Amino acid sequence: MGQTKIAREQQIAVFGESGSGKTVLLSSFYGLAIEQLLSGTEQFDVLADDSGEGRRLHQNYLGMKNAAKLPMQNRFSSTSYAFSIKRKPGTLSSVRKKAPDELRLVWHDYPGEWFEQESNGPEEETRRIDTFRALLGSDVALVLVDGQKLLDNAGEEERYLKALLANLSTQLRKLRDNLLPDGKPLVTFPRIWLMALSKADLLPEMDVIGFRDLLVEKAGAELNNLQGVIATFVEAPEALSVGDDFVLLSSAQFEPEKIEITKRVGLDLILPIAAMLPFSRYVGWAQAMRKGTDVAEHLVRVATPVAELIVKTKIPGLIAKMPGPVSYVVNLIGPDLMQAVLDLTGKKVLDMHTEAKAKHDFLTGTLTGFQLELDRGDVEKVLLRSRA
Repeated sequence: MGQTKIAREQQIAVFGESGSGKTVLLSSFYGLAIEQLLSGTEQFDVLADDSGEGRRLHQNYLGMKNAAKLPMQNRFSSTSYAFSIKRKPGTLSSVRKKAPDELRLVWHDYPGEWFEQESNGPEEETRRIDTFRALLGSDVALVLVDGQKLLDNAGEEERYLKALLANLSTQLRKLRDNLLPDGKPLVTFPRIWLMALSKADLLPEMDVIGFRDLLVEKAGAELNNLQGVIATFVEAPEALSVGDDFVLLSSAQFEPEKIEITKRVGLDLILPIAAMLPFSRYVGWAQAMRKGTDVAEHLVRVATPVAELIVKTKIPGLIAKMPGPVSYVVNLIGPDLMQAVLDLTGKKVLDMHTEAKAKHDFLTGTLTGFQLELDRGDVEKVLLRSRA
C-alpha cells in the first residue's frame, strides 16, 4: 500500500519571489489541462481534488485568456494544490487490479514574500515552518528566476541573481533549527532542485544552455552556497542535486492588452519532471551508496513502483533485502530495477510507449509518455538535465 502511494503521488515544491509568476504558472498549467491543450491530455484528465481551488485556477486562466487580466497575488498565503491524473472515462484499460488507474500531483506553492521579509511575529513564523514541513515529501523543487528582473538588470544580472540566491539561502538557514530540533538531518527532503527561468517569453533568444551559463557566470558562488545550505538539511548529501538541472518556463506570451495563453514554454514538462525525473536519479544514487541505509531505502521506495510498471514484474523483495550499514547497498538494486532505468532511454522508451498505448495500459503509457516529453525538452533546449 505504501509503495503504491509513493509511486502514484508525486509532489513538487515551487519557490520564487513575489511577482515571479508562480500563480500565473499554476493557473496556466491547470487551464491548459482543462482545455486539453497540455501535452498528454488527449489521453488523461487533470482534475483538481478541491473543486473550489480548481475553479479559482480556471477563473484565473480564463481572465488571462479572454480579458488579458492577470490574477491577483495572494500575499503571504500558502497553498498545496492536489491534482488527479485520470484515464478518460470510456477509454479502454488493460488494468484489472484493485489499485486505482491514476496518478496524482501535489503542487506546493511557498509564498515569495517569506523569502524577502522578516516574519511578522511568532504566529507567522509558525506558519512558515508548518508550510515548509508540508513540502518535505517533495522529491523535486523548482527555484524560479524572474525573466523580467533579468531584463531590468541587463548587463548587471549578478545584482539580481546574487540577491535571489542569497535570500533563499538565508531563509533556509533560519528555518533549519526549527525543522531539525534535534540536529538530525532528514531522510525525506526535496533532493532535486531545478533552476527555472520564469517569463522565458521575455528572453526569446535565450535557450536553456544560455540560462545555465548566465547563472554559473554571474552567481556560481551563490549557487554553490545554496547547495551547501541545502546539504545541511539532508542525510546522505551525496544523494542531492542543486542547480544541476535547468528549465525554461513561460505561462503565455504577454503583449499590450493581449495574452496569448497557448504560446507557452515548458508547462508540458511540469508533470514529467515531477513524475519521472527522480526515477533514474534515485536508482543511480542508491546504487552508488556505501552507507546511509535509511536514505537508500527511501530512494528505492520511490523508484521501485515505477520500475514495476515498466518491467511488468513485482519487485517485492527489494526493501526486505536492505543490507546492514557495512554491506554494499548496490546488492539491493537488482537486475529488474536497473533494467527499468536502462529501458527508459532512446528508441526503447518510444517502443514501450507505443506498445502500452496499443494494449490500453494507461499507467505505463502515461509514464513513458512523460519520459518522451523530457527527452523532447532536451532536444528543444527547454530542459537541461544533469548527466551525473
